[in-house]
Amino acid sequence: MSPVIPPSPSAADYASERDRPLIPLVDNPIAFFQDWMAEARAAELNDSNAMSLATVDSDGMPDVRIVLLKEISDAGFSFFTNLQSMKGRQLAANPKAALCLHWKSLRRQVRIRGDISQVSEAEADTYFASRAAQSRISAIASDQSRPLPDRSVFEQRIAEVSEVYGDGPDIPRPAFWGGFRLAPTEIEFWQDQAFRMHDRLRYTRVGDSWTTTRLYP
Repeated sequence: MSPVIPPSPSAADYASERDRPLIPLVDNPIAFFQDWMAEARAAELNDSNAMSLATVDSDGMPDVRIVLLKEISDAGFSFFTNLQSMKGRQLAANPKAALCLHWKSLRRQVRIRGDISQVSEAEADTYFASRAAQSRISAIASDQSRPLPDRSVFEQRIAEVSEVYGDGPDIPRPAFWGGFRLAPTEIEFWQDQAFRMHDRLRYTRVGDSWTTTRLYP
């Protein structure tokens, strides 16, 4: 049987990585995140805004899945979903979460923790209207996270919704679909360094400002 885990990098493999700059100290980590996000958009081939979203259920069991980051502002990090999905129900019951973005091509990672609130109806309407017609139809037809007896049932629902709305611009957002915003209390930037001497810088919100702590790798 072939090994699943590739061999660790050798000294020669690390040779070109020794001069990677350390993460700078900044006043506004959200603005700095936006700078890293812009670099990721240019470097990552697919879904540079993909992030892991971690929640917990009513038994305290953690849950994690990939979602897409759709908006960054001083208020926080926003994503959208079916509010009755597993993550929607978990966030409603325990409005705290963690995010993690990993940009492999840049050898960077960002971890974010904070409090969750639901975005406004207007924000949800605006984003829903920006989606492709078939994506909006799929959102209406899907009972996200709940058991599906057969794929044909979902396909039939899509056909029925498509017959009602067609592919025009006036497909309304269903009441069960919306968005959440994570207001960060901690943001940690991680930068790969040679020989696993990685650079980690954590920002912790204190009132309206941030404190910084550099962490051992």
